[in-house]
Amino acid sequence: MPTDSPAGPKGVVDLPQEVEVLIVGAGLSGIGMAFRLGEACPDLAYAVVEARAVSGGTWDLFRYPGVRSDSDMFTLSFPFRPWKGRDSIARGGDILEYLRTTSRELGIEERIHYGCKVVGAAWSTREQRWTVQIVSETAEGEVRREVRAAYIHVASGYYSYAAGYTPDLPGREDFAGRLVHPQFWPEDLDHAGKRVVVIGSGATAVTLVPALAAEAGHVVMLQRTPSYVFTVPGSDPIANRLRRVLPDGVAHKVIRGKNVATQSLLYRVSRRRPAWARRFIMSDVRRRLPEDVVDEHFQPPYGVWDQRLCAVPDGDFFEAIQSGKASVVTGHIDRIEPTGVRLTDGRVVEADIIVTATGLQLQALGGAQLAVDGEPVCLGERYAYRGAMLSGVPNLSMTVGYVNASWTLRADLVARWVARLIRHLRDHRLGVAVPIAPDGMRAGPILELTAGYVQRAIGDFPKVGDREPWTLVQSYLRERSVLRHADVRDDMVFLPVGAEVERLPHSATAPADLGVEELIGSSAEGGSS
Repeated sequence: MPTDSPAGPKGVVDLPQEVEVLIVGAGLSGIGMAFRLGEACPDLAYAVVEARAVSGGTWDLFRYPGVRSDSDMFTLSFPFRPWKGRDSIARGGDILEYLRTTSRELGIEERIHYGCKVVGAAWSTREQRWTVQIVSETAEGEVRREVRAAYIHVASGYYSYAAGYTPDLPGREDFAGRLVHPQFWPEDLDHAGKRVVVIGSGATAVTLVPALAAEAGHVVMLQRTPSYVFTVPGSDPIANRLRRVLPDGVAHKVIRGKNVATQSLLYRVSRRRPAWARRFIMSDVRRRLPEDVVDEHFQPPYGVWDQRLCAVPDGDFFEAIQSGKASVVTGHIDRIEPTGVRLTDGRVVEADIIVTATGLQLQALGGAQLAVDGEPVCLGERYAYRGAMLSGVPNLSMTVGYVNASWTLRADLVARWVARLIRHLRDHRLGVAVPIAPDGMRAGPILELTAGYVQRAIGDFPKVGDREPWTLVQSYLRERSVLRHADVRDDMVFLPVGAEVERLPHSATAPADLGVEELIGSSAEGGSS
């Protein structure tokens, strides 16, 4: 439990009735946003609200065995606070400690109010204020508060903390063992000596398999479709050598730059020369596993980076398979039986424990409902301005990261841009900033992944357009220059503080009924990646 004073952490009762800026979420994005706001506007009256009882976001929520970063820590950590851990692919507990220490030492912790879930926000152009509805569960019952804010930044990520995704599994009620989802790992679950089936083939499954295999009787990764799995060093030897001879800040910048360049090169090559990229990724797998295993279980039917790569630190996933402690089964599930999982081809994979590592439930803006001047906001009909604001929605921004690199890379770019926008509003006595989308834009998905968890919900998310500043380019190197120097006035309408205006200008809307296939196809044609 984070605490910064003898009185303990702040909650809903400590929330001020009005703030200049309200930050929603106290994970990586929220802490980074708070730092950049304080850096740009030291006297700014802001508060951070966090729905959970503790900070850390993802890194406090996930407690499953082996939980770790899926990106290197030199790009996942904050650029203003160098990562000093030895591991490049770090354990979840180490990341959580890094976040909380950063928050305490930079004075951000004292601005965080815990147990405060934002359920809705209503904007009034006449008042130039958001009225934010906040719900808190206390010992006395549910408490509701309203907080007025001139500006809101939503840093709550894009998936639901309340529930993970579990597909319909007929017969699950008949299973004689335990069935768990990694997002809610039971503290009392004992897997020692047990037969464990992990359903899924993404980053969570690839992490769980070697972690569980250390004590389990046997672990099976049951996949419907293979993923691209690639070995990375758990500890970066180049980084560790540089940190021995360079000051922390300098070493961090050099290592971060090296890793960004490497990631960017791999992504660009994957898009431009997909056959070569596939051979490169598969060559690592073939060095580590028998040919028949690779041919049967490690041949993804899609291109590299159509879904996120699964990083395997020091090849631990492959070692678990090679040792015989783990294996892979590829097939389609027919139903759950008392003793395990029956596949459509008749095979039964026996299990004492079934883990459904089947993905996340996407949720935009933490599930909060927005209204502007009495009209509900349908997110699926909005264009995303610089991947950070919503067309026709004033004084509100959000953090959306990259699909091909560390989340923090883009989170920090967005935080700097938002801080610059707010500084512009203050310097020029402006009370409203609203992006206005032009007519005639072609819509595309804000998250360009074919993964099932994205496809299931992408229609409910804002769209990107086919021209700047309505695109979201999957390139940190390009966006670093664009967002740092972008004119905050592009396609933006401003109103002075106190302007007597009842309604905002018209902004074009995106086609809400555009299907996933159309979105992916439109984006590919537009070349937005």
